[in-house]
Amino acid sequence: QVQLVESGGGLVQAGGSLKLSCAASGRAFSYYAMGWFRQAPGTEREFVASLNWRDDNTYYADSVKGRFTISRDNAKNTVYLQMNSLKPEDTAVYYCAARFGFSGSMGSGDNDYWGQGTQVTVSS
Repeated sequence: QVQLVESGGGLVQAGGSLKLSCAASGRAFSYYAMGWFRQAPGTEREFVASLNWRDDNTYYADSVKGRFTISRDNAKNTVYLQMNSLKPEDTAVYYCAARFGFSGSMGSGDNDYWGQGTQVTVSS
């Protein structure tokens, strides 16, 4: 069993930055592909970014490429999402997800575990 706890959300002005963290409990964190998703009010949850377990290849939604960076620290069982040049349309609840032994974009398929989410609000 893996538990995921997100933190780092908040209110920021457009053009600003935030760094989200997702702390994972349990063993074998390094064997999990990790990803970030988001859901704005009245919309479906959408893929933001993910990172392989094996080779740290990264994948991004077109809407965040060049602005967001996903990274992980296996020693701390933590995955991060650095968000720069934030826009009002980035406002959403951001969720962390884990998928065991997966390589590739987490934009499709089912994930094994989800966090509870952290709110990010970008004001114009």
